[in-house]
Order: sequence, then C-alpha cells, then structure tokens
Amino acid sequence: MLTRREMREQAFMLLFEKMFNWESDLNELAKFATECGLFEVNDFSMQLAACAVDNIAILDERLSALSHKWSLSRLSRVTLAILRLAATEILYFDDIPVSVSINEAVELAKKYASVEDASFINGVLGTLARNEDVSVGE
Repeated sequence: MLTRREMREQAFMLLFEKMFNWESDLNELAKFATECGLFEVNDFSMQLAACAVDNIAILDERLSALSHKWSLSRLSRVTLAILRLAATEILYFDDIPVSVSINEAVELAKKYASVEDASFINGVLGTLARNEDVSVGE
C-alpha cells in the first residue's frame, strides 16, 4: 500500500513526463511506467495528474502572475511540474489541507530540484494560498 506522499510523487512523475510527451495520453504514460516497473497506478495519482493536465491553462496563468521576475518558460521543468501539482491540490482538492500541499511540494523540490527551488516554490504557493483566501495553517 502506497502512502499519500508516494502517490503524490507518482503524480509528479506523470505530470513531468507529460511535459515531454504532451500529445501522449496520460493513461498510456501511466501504463508504460507500470510496465517498466517505475510505479503502480493508483486512483489518487491519476486523478491529481489528470486534474493538473485538464486545468493547465488556468494553473499556468495563476502561477505566472505569482512568479515575480520569472516567466514560467525560465523555470526548470521539475520546478514547474511541482508548482502545477501543488497548485492543483490547492485550487481543486478541498479535502487536502493547504499546508500539506505546500509542504509536500517543498519536499519534492528538495528531492528532485534544489533548496533554492524549494524556497521559491514555498513562496509562490504561499502567495497562491493567500490570494485564494485559503488557510495555509489548516
């Protein structure tokens, strides 16, 4: 049984892979990852990644407005995938506390990016949460 953190990490991997294969179906990417033994498909990972893909234009618009001095095209794909994933949770998954979404995004950044990226992600997501008038301390 996967933890919620592992499921979230798989959603990140799917979203990251989708950035390189935009024309590919998310289910096909998940099937390939499963066949290669990279991970097992689960409902939460698929739902989270699919929601991010379906709302990419809205997410990018919101994130772009908050990424002062940084256009989204200047961000690494890892950082952008993490931001999109966490913003999806904040905007569309009311059952997940915002503080959890932000913390998990920071942890993903520490694992796959850098401490500087983690700090940037924390700042952007904190501002997003405040702008959306959701409690970061939930």
